[in-house]
Amino acid sequence: MTTAFINGRILTNHGLQSGCAVLVEDDRIAGLALPSDPRVRAAERHDLEGRYLLPGFIDCQVNGGGGVLFNEAPTVEGIRAIGEAHQRFGTTGFLPTLISDDVDVMRKAIAAVDEAIETGVPGVLGIHIEGPYLAPARKGVHDADKFRIPDEEELALVSSLKRGVTVLTLAPDQVPVEKIRRLVEAGVIVAGGHTAADYATTRAALDNGVRGFTHLFNAMTPFTSREPGVVGAALEDPDSWCGLIVDGHHVHPASLRVAIAAKAAGKMFLVTDAMPPVGADDPHFVLNGETITAEDGICRTADGVLAGSALDMASAIRNCVQQLDLPVAEAARMAATYPADFLGFERTHGHISAGYRADFAVLDEHFSLQETWIGGRRLI
Repeated sequence: MTTAFINGRILTNHGLQSGCAVLVEDDRIAGLALPSDPRVRAAERHDLEGRYLLPGFIDCQVNGGGGVLFNEAPTVEGIRAIGEAHQRFGTTGFLPTLISDDVDVMRKAIAAVDEAIETGVPGVLGIHIEGPYLAPARKGVHDADKFRIPDEEELALVSSLKRGVTVLTLAPDQVPVEKIRRLVEAGVIVAGGHTAADYATTRAALDNGVRGFTHLFNAMTPFTSREPGVVGAALEDPDSWCGLIVDGHHVHPASLRVAIAAKAAGKMFLVTDAMPPVGADDPHFVLNGETITAEDGICRTADGVLAGSALDMASAIRNCVQQLDLPVAEAARMAATYPADFLGFERTHGHISAGYRADFAVLDEHFSLQETWIGGRRLI
């Protein structure tokens, strides 16, 4: 059966357009057409009532949601619960993200993601392993007792996912470039983060395959006049991507505006760095034995250290428009198109175009989520 999405503001490859319909067959987009097209008249119509039809959001950094922390529930059921929580905010593809932990937890998490993809848990695209190969000086809320340099066994483990993609956040000042290169050659997408590296060390890591940077500005050396640091190397490099937490707390809006203007076009994407309170009633959760509280959109330890976020992707788009003065179309690309490019899914995800997956987020004029579609099926 063909479904025609009509009467919406549709983000096409040419920008937001009204007056056209999106045809969906099974889990794919069959094409775009005028409302007068016979295929539209013959299809089952879904009236968007003037709302935005955007490519489904892809979140590369999801620590938790729905009251579940991936580290505490590295299971298919835990992944499903996290995914369902984020579907409520338009996320149609995500990477369950494991914060620095022991080898046995890493092994369970990788196995759970592999099984989740095999059994068709909606939205699971792979795994993000954030640490434990990080710098103690830039640990953030990570447990530095877990930090280490990967040995041969762990190099093999990190690259062992059979289905989907693996993103690994590491500190270039802690992991030799030879090991970074081996991880990249094994198919791992390596990102720099939680690092005390200087510019030269970061540049060497980029030259050996580092593809992106995890939550730019946070937990990394800053850009200064005589030492550009990780931030300077990230903004200068034309080929790498940067994840941004646009919640109004992690990074000042002015810094974000400057960074977006400086970075090569299409290389900045949105992440939530979400924790269990997203999509849950309880604002509290436990990480590394410490109680974290979400209040006014901020997750903090008792000592005031930022511990992930309570951000969702629909809110991130709203913040981009309202705080950063970005056009709606560009904010939506940062939530869908550019993360798809980063993950290597540029031919299947992130566009409303013929042949792409029918993953959609429908937002109203206030950027509140109204509908979520994954593979041509409405889930919200």
